[in-house]
Amino acid sequence: MGNLIKVLTRDIDNNTGNFFLDFENAKPTEAEKRVWEEVNEVLTEAMSVLQDLQSYSGAGEAIRQAIQHPNDEHVQESAWAAVVPLVGKLKKFYEFSLKLEDSLQGLLEFLTSSRFLHLNAHLLSLQMTNPAIQNDFSYYRRTLSRMRLIIQTAEEHNEVDNELANRMSLFYANATPMLKTLSDATTKFVSKHAELPVENTTDCLSTMASVCKVMLETPEYRTRFASDDTVLFCLRVMVGVIILYDYVHPAGAFVKSSKIDMKGCIKVLRYQPPNSVEGLLNALRYTTKHLNDETTSKQIKTVLIIQ
Repeated sequence: MGNLIKVLTRDIDNNTGNFFLDFENAKPTEAEKRVWEEVNEVLTEAMSVLQDLQSYSGAGEAIRQAIQHPNDEHVQESAWAAVVPLVGKLKKFYEFSLKLEDSLQGLLEFLTSSRFLHLNAHLLSLQMTNPAIQNDFSYYRRTLSRMRLIIQTAEEHNEVDNELANRMSLFYANATPMLKTLSDATTKFVSKHAELPVENTTDCLSTMASVCKVMLETPEYRTRFASDDTVLFCLRVMVGVIILYDYVHPAGAFVKSSKIDMKGCIKVLRYQPPNSVEGLLNALRYTTKHLNDETTSKQIKTVLIIQ
């Protein structure tokens, strides 16, 4: 398995070989086990984070009441009591993003040494576009100093100091902060490991995009999936590695010379039920780096932009 990425890259370039990877039954070898365990630990926590993100409703009404009644201390205290536990969650999300960054860099170090890829789609699907998140955190920062004087029994484990608050503000200012974390981590990895050709990283990413595309568009392979969830897994991985490739490769993923068949990947997405892939299409539209470059063909821009 040690040479899998190179073999797949060669076969894809030559249009030969079997491109089916059994994600559903993949097991790490002894050589892969340490990295797999490290990444799997982060992904296990990701399930909890994802559930919290999906159920995050915010304290919008309590904040509105506090703004409308600035002199009513009872209303102010009620809003504060609603926001503080939510800030504790936002702190947890941010701290998880740091773990995610470290985990991805370790995984890339393993993969660019030409090792086997076992990637969980949740690593690439944690995207947060909930406006309540920024609203809650902005209110918390505006109100923190005043409420500390009024309420002496603040929940210290949910509080954040000014330095951490500044970092969290930058983090949540992005529409898809977890995805940006992954993109930044990949870029940092390439910069940090100057001794590794950038092609080691981009070939790994483009190979995974190609393998996922081929498995999704080939009935022979697709019918071998035991679960419909595997289809979504492949779609997420395909889009995720395209975005990472677009950040790492100097020319990006959309240029004509790209090793990723962007037209084919977009076509695969378009063939899926719209409600299952709209978020993935939006990720390509709004979180990639080179889509709007002059080197991107008008055909790709048109096909991708059409709703």
